[in-house]
Amino acid sequence: MNIIYLEHYAGSPQYGMEFRPYFLAQRWVKAGHHVTIVASAYSHLRTKNPDLKGQPYLDERVDGIRWFWIAGPQYHGNGMGRIRNILSFLHGVNHYLLDICAVGKPDVVIASSTYPLDIYPAKKIAKRYGAKIIYEVHDLWPLSPMELGGMSKHHPFIMIMQKGENECCKSADAVVSLLPCAREHFIEHGMAPEKFHYVPNGIVAADWEKPLPEHPVYEAKLRSLHENGWFLIAYTGAHGIANALDSFVEAGALLKGAKIKLLLVGPGPERERLKAKAAEIAPNNVELLDPISRAQVPEFLHQMDALYIGLQRQPLFRFGVSPNKLMDYMMAGKPVIFAIEAGNDMVAEARCGISIPPEDSRAIADAARKLASMPPQELAEMGMRGHQYILENQEYDVLANQFLDIMEHC
Repeated sequence: MNIIYLEHYAGSPQYGMEFRPYFLAQRWVKAGHHVTIVASAYSHLRTKNPDLKGQPYLDERVDGIRWFWIAGPQYHGNGMGRIRNILSFLHGVNHYLLDICAVGKPDVVIASSTYPLDIYPAKKIAKRYGAKIIYEVHDLWPLSPMELGGMSKHHPFIMIMQKGENECCKSADAVVSLLPCAREHFIEHGMAPEKFHYVPNGIVAADWEKPLPEHPVYEAKLRSLHENGWFLIAYTGAHGIANALDSFVEAGALLKGAKIKLLLVGPGPERERLKAKAAEIAPNNVELLDPISRAQVPEFLHQMDALYIGLQRQPLFRFGVSPNKLMDYMMAGKPVIFAIEAGNDMVAEARCGISIPPEDSRAIADAARKLASMPPQELAEMGMRGHQYILENQEYDVLANQFLDIMEHC
């Protein structure tokens, strides 16, 4: 197949996230298909953006994938600058349609962006060449800015986005959602029920098959804690309000006298406040360690006894969640304390930990005590169930094949 993948924010190992299009395309190319990823040359998500040297677009091949970068203005935040960037990308796809399709007649066009407006250039390409349309959903727009930002459904921006989403549901030959529980939402907006498919975010197994370093990060400190009888439960990642880490720190105060230590590793605006709070209410049971690099995360997780993930309550989570952090935890083969209220629960499905209500320090402390009381063999089996679940359901080799099957049969 000849596949056109429209993803405004697509990235790669060279440029940084968003990685999903790259990992899927890499596997489709290996299977003998031709893939063109069409993306804006500027995205706030990337660590680095391609240099177009003043040209309106750049057509290049990297790792067997054809990349078509469209020049776009830089922006900061979610104001008019970002809207101009969106409009420039949509205009660019329309304007350079013949160049994008210069390598041959496309069989499939994937419209895949946070916002649903790329359905219009996707329809134009599909109509011209008789291609199928796949609508890939990352987030629910315009529902997200309505529920998170309080925007009215009558706001012109929301009305434009709603028209786009309705068009996606009506025109797409298949809807591929990263949200497992969004089927009814799309049916309400005009999608035929049989068009819905769930293909979550994934992991690359090879990233976890690399040998651990001889001296992993924080090795001496963590070994000393283990030798002194401490059961270690860690949270890794951003320290922001949404991560609901106050309850994790407060759980430490409830563990006073127990040989259970809660560790927090990562950057974020809440870090210093949480560090002061931990020192005040749980100096022996909670410790914040300096941030580590993304590459060091696996070696750190492997030294833990259990791991914690939590998020504040959020109505949008009723459509399901698939946090990258949770996949990392499960790939590390460690039991997980899962404190997220959502339409799905991977920890319960995999039987790899304990699920509790969000923002509940007592529930966190009880879960920590329960895990600490389990025999090591039982903890190891629990952790390995999570590891196996991810390999079977969310490894990119598996997901790429699922997506290919949808494209071939829709």
